[in-house]
Order: sequence, then structure tokens, then C-alpha cells
Amino acid sequence: MTLEGVLRSRWLGRVDYNEAWDLQRAIWEGRTTGRTDDDYLLLLEHPHTYTVGRNGDGSNLTISRDLLADIGAQFVDVDRGGDITYHGPGQLVGYPIVAVPRVADGFDVVGHVRRIEKILIATLDDLGVEAWTESGLTGVWTQKGKVAAIGVRVSRGVSMHGFAINVDPDMDYFSNIVPCGIPDRPVTSLTALLGRSVSIEEVIETLLPHVKALSSRTETEIQLGAFTRGTARRVFEVDRMVDDGVFSPRPADEVPVMIHGLLGGEPEKPSWMKVRVDMGDPRFMELKKLNRDLGLNTVCEEAGCPNISECWTSGTSTLMLLGDTCTRACSFCDVNTGKPGEVDEDEPIRAAEAISRMGLNHAVLTSVNRDDLQDGGATIFARTINEIHARLPGCDVEVLIPDFKGETDPLDVVLGAKPAVLNHNTETVLRLQREIRTAANYARSLTLLARAKWANPSGAVKSGLIVGMGETDDEIIGALADLNAVGVDVVTIGQYLRPTARHRKIDRYVHPDVFGAYKAAGERFGISHVESGPLVRSSYHAREALDATR
Repeated sequence: MTLEGVLRSRWLGRVDYNEAWDLQRAIWEGRTTGRTDDDYLLLLEHPHTYTVGRNGDGSNLTISRDLLADIGAQFVDVDRGGDITYHGPGQLVGYPIVAVPRVADGFDVVGHVRRIEKILIATLDDLGVEAWTESGLTGVWTQKGKVAAIGVRVSRGVSMHGFAINVDPDMDYFSNIVPCGIPDRPVTSLTALLGRSVSIEEVIETLLPHVKALSSRTETEIQLGAFTRGTARRVFEVDRMVDDGVFSPRPADEVPVMIHGLLGGEPEKPSWMKVRVDMGDPRFMELKKLNRDLGLNTVCEEAGCPNISECWTSGTSTLMLLGDTCTRACSFCDVNTGKPGEVDEDEPIRAAEAISRMGLNHAVLTSVNRDDLQDGGATIFARTINEIHARLPGCDVEVLIPDFKGETDPLDVVLGAKPAVLNHNTETVLRLQREIRTAANYARSLTLLARAKWANPSGAVKSGLIVGMGETDDEIIGALADLNAVGVDVVTIGQYLRPTARHRKIDRYVHPDVFGAYKAAGERFGISHVESGPLVRSSYHAREALDATR
């Protein structure tokens, strides 16, 4: 696979409209500024959403906006062409973010729309549906009505927005609008046209062979998230692990059989993964005592980091705020899952005291997920940063934060305290997100990272990946391309090490040379620094990584 000039297609699952819009903007920004040479096609579903384009004024919404919350819908003004349309579960939305050819008076917007129409018509034909375009109208039409809507915007030569195919949505939601402002033309779905159940997965599989026509790029790369709608699959591995008590602080009654420390099918640990741990070093014991005396948790211990000896003997550690119990479960993580206790309001002071006593010039803070808190723990992050700055004005503070369920206010609270580095880990490739994490959204993670960069352009934005959980090398390269496209400055890549016999199996041990290839690929894309190696974790060589961005 080449590292540039690729059309990258992504099935992202269900994504909030505003998050998808910000993700589009981030990739569009990357494409127009030259940060990325890649074109993108984002495929997704939205929750129930009504959007109005530049040609509409909202009058074709036939239900009071005050009642939208009662039907679980939202209303959004957007900067595409067209009037009002509906997006919701069961509708496949496609956002091509591609370079549009120049013409004499600007860019070929009409040609871009025509290419989308042809792709959709070809897809429907493959599915057994006769479809066509109609003069003076946008979209794709059938004998039963409009089955696909199109609305685009082209700015600085790159497109945004795109198309929506009604696969099998709840058609009652269309009764609340005059679709596209055309009162005498009905809308329909593929399920109605074909007289059978049609899944998003089936339509995507049929669509993808045609999407090359959207882009001048000759190479395509595809990554698909998990499909649940339209398939028999309802339980993922991580859900089973939760039911089995893997993440409970109490030991489970049953433990998988291991032979020579290996689960069935696991590879043997290679020589490069063997680490010498020196817990007798005075500096190690001093730091351990300091954290205990101040009642602080470290991710080094809670997550079983392999670098604990190296880091602690050099006087650095990553403090874990907000307790030691997480509200989420990830199949690679050793942190307990359950109901967290009360927030310790004095923790920011004690954490700052520990950092001050260590005399650090680069402090790293992280936390468990606290979905039980209205702000996700953002206030504790911000207070801790401020307390550290008050004691050590020259200390750079790096924070590794959760996704805050996609909400912008908690992110703004953290960024308002001016951390030098905002880190949020994507953890794994798109295909494995739902398999490995109970509450994760690849698009949400990319959007958070983009929003962080917009809010603090002079600060560093960072993310991390773990390998050895079932991904391929090409998927890692694709993930690096995505991270670069949204403006990430630093990426860490390390080997998965199974915490206990009940956690996810190790799929492979990645050779150090391959880690080197990841680093070369990421930095060739344009990422300022890629820390890539078997034992690398999020805060490994954190200071050096920040220096590389300056």
C-alpha cells in the first residue's frame, strides 16, 4: 500500500450529526491545507435528525420544533445546498470529502453531483431496483418515489456533505417534513421497493465497488466498523467478558485453562518482550511510598504497565485521577469496572503536591471513565492542572482523557486549564472498536481530537494505538492516515499484553521492525512524532514526544 493519494472509505456506524459534521470539517481542513493528500468517503447512520440546507428556511418542517425532543429527534441548520431532509437509523449516509476538478468558473460542482447520482443508480441496479434522475430535481428516483437524497457543498475545491439512501428507516419520520421542499413527490425505501428486509451492510457491500468514480485517486482503502443492524449478531466478545465478571474486582469462579502461561492459540512471548523489572531501586520505592502516602492511584500499577520499573526509577509516573473503578470495560484493560465511589475533591491538591515533590517538568494525568458524572470528571482534570501550574509554573501538563460521551463542554473545561498535551487514545482500528470496547466510537474519538486541535492550535494533540489484538498492518497504516487527517501531532503504538487469563487473547506479537515501519509511515503522512515499539504506552517518553512537536 502507498502512503498517499488514496481514497479511504470508512463505515463508522451511528454518529451524532454534529460530531459527524465536525469530523467532516476536520478532514476537509486537512485536505484543503495539504495536511493529507487522501480523499475520504465517510459512511454512517445518524440518530433521528432533521437538517435544513441553504435553500430552506425551516418552513417545510411540519411539526413544532418544541415537539422534536418528544420523538427523539433534533433540528440542525447546515451549509449544504437543498432544503429540509431527514436522517435516522436505517438510512445510509455518505459524505465524500474529495477534491473536485476545476472548471473555467471555479469547481465542477454539477459534475460532482452527477457522479454521485451515477454511483447510487449503479448500486441500486445491482440490488435489483430500477432508478433514475429527473430533470430539475436532485436525488435518485424510483417508481415508488425518491429513494436517495443528495446535497453537497464544495469549498476551496474539496467537497462536503453528500447523499442519503433510505435503506430501511422508520418512514413515519418523513411525515414531519416536506422532503426537499417538494410537496407532491413521495419518498420510499429499499425495503419497500424490494419487498424484503435490506440491511445497511448489504447496501455498503454493493456500493463500495462503485465509489472509485468519486475521486481522482487510483488506489482505494476500506475500513469498516462493526455491523449490528440487519445481522444476527447481538453480543460482542467484550460484552461476554463483562457478563463473566472479567472486570470485577472479585475473582471469577471459572478461569480459562492456560498451558505454560498461554491461552489456546496464543503465540509464545518472543525475546524482545522480556523486560527486567527492578522494584528494589530506591527511587522506585520512594515514588511508590509517595503515591501511597498521598492516597494517589497510578495507571502504571492499575493497568499493569510493562515500563513501570524504567519510569519509576527515573522519577516519572502517570497519576490516575477519579478513583480506580471505571464505568466502562475494555477487553485489553486491567482496570476494574463497576460503580465508582464519590469524587475526592481534595485529589487535585494531593496530585499537585506529588508532582511538586518529584520536581517534574512534564507531568502526565489520566483517569478512569466516569460516565456517572455530569462533566465526566473534567472539572477534576482542570483543577489538577491549575494546582500543578500554581506550584510549578514551568511544568508542562499532559492529560489523557476519556471521550466525555462526545459532549463539548467537558472538553472545553479541560482545555481551558491549558494542558500542554491533550491525549485521547483511539486504542485500536475501526473494525475492532466494538469488539474490544463496550462504549467506544471511532468517529467520536477522531472528532474529539480535531476539536482539541481547533481549541488549542498551539498545543499538542496526541493519540495511541495498541497492536496484537487482531488488527492487520494495513489497518494500522489506515488508522495513522486518519489520525493525521484530523490534525493529531503525536501517536504512540505499543504491543498488547494480556492482563489476566480472562482478558482478550493475544493475537500476535509485532516484530520491532514492523513497529519501525509504523513509525516511518506515520511520520511520512505528516505526524510530528510517532513513538512506536513493543513496550510503548501512552505516556512513554512523553516529554521527548512533546519536544518533537515544538
